[in-house]
Amino acid sequence: MIVELTADDFAVLLKGFAPRNLRLVPDSAIAPPEVLEMLARIAAEVGAAFAPSAWMMVEEGEIVGLCSIIRPPENGEIHIGYGIAPSRERRGYVTRAIAQLLEWARKDPRVTLVSADTGVENIASQRVLERNGFIRTGERIDPEDGPVICWQASIV
Repeated sequence: MIVELTADDFAVLLKGFAPRNLRLVPDSAIAPPEVLEMLARIAAEVGAAFAPSAWMMVEEGEIVGLCSIIRPPENGEIHIGYGIAPSRERRGYVTRAIAQLLEWARKDPRVTLVSADTGVENIASQRVLERNGFIRTGERIDPEDGPVICWQASIV
């Protein structure tokens, strides 16, 4: 399930602890500290104009990953990113979380389109989006990630 991730939750995660009554994955981090810091900053920037902006992926009381809106929405489009603890990959958690995120988006009148990018080599992430009805819309070169595939899911 996805649970809204607040600034307080990010602060707790950045100290190496799990917020609320949740647990962290014991054998691998959900994200390195520098990535958590970046996500907290982006969530604060996006959250100033649009909330919620970030979520924890929670399975059986354990935070297995994170997903978020990674740039301010434009004309009803939200652009998402996500990641999961390496030891929790290939269990369907991300597919379920993105399905729940789309379900939330369909109920929010501010959102008309959800987009995402995947690395050209990241087949698992591509399958997550395909399973959730995303359509491949092209490719581009990302300054940080290199070649990526662009995806969109209409929610109206």
